[in-house]
Amino acid sequence: MKANRPQLDRALKSPAETRFFLFHGPDEAGSRALVKALAAAIGAEAERIDLSGADLRGDPARLSDEAASISLFGGARYVVVEPAGDEILLALEALVEAPTAGNPVALVAGALRPTSKLLKLALAAPNAIAFASYVPEGRDADRLVADLARAEGLIVRPDLARRIAESCAGNRALIEQELKKLALYADASPDAPRPVDRDAFDAIGAAAEEGDLSRMVDSVGSGDAALLQAELMRLRSEGVEGIPLIRALLRRMSLLTRLRAEVEAGNSVAAVMASPAAKSIFWKEKDTIAAQLGRWRSDLLAKSLSRLLEAERQVKAPGGLGPIAVDEELFAICRQAARLR
Repeated sequence: MKANRPQLDRALKSPAETRFFLFHGPDEAGSRALVKALAAAIGAEAERIDLSGADLRGDPARLSDEAASISLFGGARYVVVEPAGDEILLALEALVEAPTAGNPVALVAGALRPTSKLLKLALAAPNAIAFASYVPEGRDADRLVADLARAEGLIVRPDLARRIAESCAGNRALIEQELKKLALYADASPDAPRPVDRDAFDAIGAAAEEGDLSRMVDSVGSGDAALLQAELMRLRSEGVEGIPLIRALLRRMSLLTRLRAEVEAGNSVAAVMASPAAKSIFWKEKDTIAAQLGRWRSDLLAKSLSRLLEAERQVKAPGGLGPIAVDEELFAICRQAARLR
């Protein structure tokens, strides 16, 4: 069944009553946060079983088996399938029809089209919950920043919460990253809360990136590989490479994700660009962003965001990606954009 937020919250409090949860929509970070909420309801000691769509394509019976299995030590367990798409349909049908399951199953599917067989099955199944996550906007985004900041031990004023939300285009994963950096900067923790202001955010936040990255971002989103190559060479000569490039493109792709959700809800590109949701866009960038908005689909934007977030994690990891590997990720997304022309 399709659930609204109150219905979902009630179901998450008693997850054993639901055969599976389908968390979908363009805000994949929001969907993963719902998986965390499910895990918290089951218990901190619960065993998590991770599967992918590829795992279940080759072995459809495995999902039902895992959902019915008892933990080796007799504790609670739950199953997470990510990424989940129509390739798991047979496995999911078997789960719905199984006489017993016992262990909750969470599917993280990203943006799904209305024609998705996976979505149709979840909506029709009486023992399933389908919930779509969208990038928060306006007051919802402000509240999200305030809630996440509180968890990090930060006290933020409403004006700073709005600025953080806008600089990260409402993307939960980016907001969490910026708040973690801000907490380190302010030496804040839940046990020792600290107030922070705009100056602190300017010192470490997304707005502090060096160099003019707008042409690089435009080249990737528009599929212009020649311009991207030239911009990377220019930026590298100025000492700008790696994470600043990822962050700049993350903000653009997050913005497109938020606006594209409105387009796929039935609004025209022109109407979306004239709406309050696009008010923060610099006037010189509006034509370029409008053109990109008309090309990119939500599912491809979600995949690009996931790749960029993973690239940032890899860059930060010991022995992880270097600047050349980051450039390769940018070119991969640029090639996808070129195919959409």
